Amino acid sequence: MDILSAQFASALLAIIVIDLVLAGDNAIVIALAARNLPKHLQKRAIIWGTLGAIVVRTSMTLIVVALLKVPGLLFVGGLLLVWIAYKLLIPEEGEGGAHVKTADNFWAAMRTIVVADAVMGLDNVLAVAGAAHGSFLLVVLGLLISVPIVIWGSTLLLKFVERYPAFVYLGAGVLAWTSVKMMSAEPLLQPYLETHRLIVPLLYAIVVIGVLAAGFVRNHRTLESRITARIAQFPRQEAQEAAASIPTAREGDISMLKILVPVDGSRNSQHAVRHVIKEYRKNPGFEVHLLNVQAPFSRHVAQFAPKHERDGYHQEQAQVALAPLRTMLDEARVPYAEHVRVGRRAETIADEAKRLKCDHIVLATARKNSLTRMLEASVTNRVLDLTSVPVEVVVGDSVSKLERYGIPLGIGAGLGTLVLLAFD
Repeated sequence: MDILSAQFASALLAIIVIDLVLAGDNAIVIALAARNLPKHLQKRAIIWGTLGAIVVRTSMTLIVVALLKVPGLLFVGGLLLVWIAYKLLIPEEGEGGAHVKTADNFWAAMRTIVVADAVMGLDNVLAVAGAAHGSFLLVVLGLLISVPIVIWGSTLLLKFVERYPAFVYLGAGVLAWTSVKMMSAEPLLQPYLETHRLIVPLLYAIVVIGVLAAGFVRNHRTLESRITARIAQFPRQEAQEAAASIPTAREGDISMLKILVPVDGSRNSQHAVRHVIKEYRKNPGFEVHLLNVQAPFSRHVAQFAPKHERDGYHQEQAQVALAPLRTMLDEARVPYAEHVRVGRRAETIADEAKRLKCDHIVLATARKNSLTRMLEASVTNRVLDLTSVPVEVVVGDSVSKLERYGIPLGIGAGLGTLVLLAFD
């Protein structure tokens, strides 16, 4: 395969996309594995552990590339990749239990990083091997480009995927496309496919559209069932509160309203806190409750990080997010309480508002263009669907240049990749 050809470029881009969407958990494991090491060893463990992981994964992928040349295995690998593409779209529920001890020295951290990458990267290995079309150069280049991005840009990457789930759909589409490419390249099927040339285009349409549609419908139905269940809880909740007749907390003769302010450390969170401070100066008769929600880790991460390590990591990230907001409230002499929770953001915000018996929720959101709103998972919209507590939305910063130009370019690059793959 000519390295200057469109086929080589599209295959390389597909490998990078596959690595990015399938390797987020590996980045978290690496961060947790090095967390307890002295500062001067953390960076060294991450670098050498990453290099070791690249070597191990490259070796595994090259072995799979060779195995896929065995008659029949290419078709089986394509079928497995269809299932992997579908599972990528379905979010996991909760965190599993830990099975590996905390790494407390350099070599233990190295071992955890390499072993975790080998165990968690099996789906990645199969997908990359299928996208490489038998080219060892593509395998090595793809891993050398994408793995460092995952490791050192893990936090940014995970936030991006969480905010823009359409990126995951793009990755699933590339995986589904690669699966069809693998199945249609099976030598045992070539005589039949040459006779029936419409089979391959139909297979592309059925598998790619089928996987994406199945994932979308499954996620949509899950969301609908959660919203329906929560709406059904509201009458019971109101009846219980009325029966209990719990009086509102008072300070002197002033009723103390409870205001929940979900924050994530962004500039938009600062806009929400400034708004609360401004209102407090007008009427100091309310309680401020800051809430930071940390996204849960997958069960794959839990295999290589004990619960206390995961909890410690969440607390560290939460304190980083809360620090500037805490300073703003302290300087304004506004009393407040802090809450850190782990879970899905919208559901956790609604649950916490109910638990604290809040009278009001103040949510900040950025100004966005229509394309961004169509693609992103809006926490504000989901909170409005899930809670009966009045919500005040504070508009923050205007849309960034990254969102204005980067998202359309990213969508165009993704569609271009699929077009290039189609004409290979």
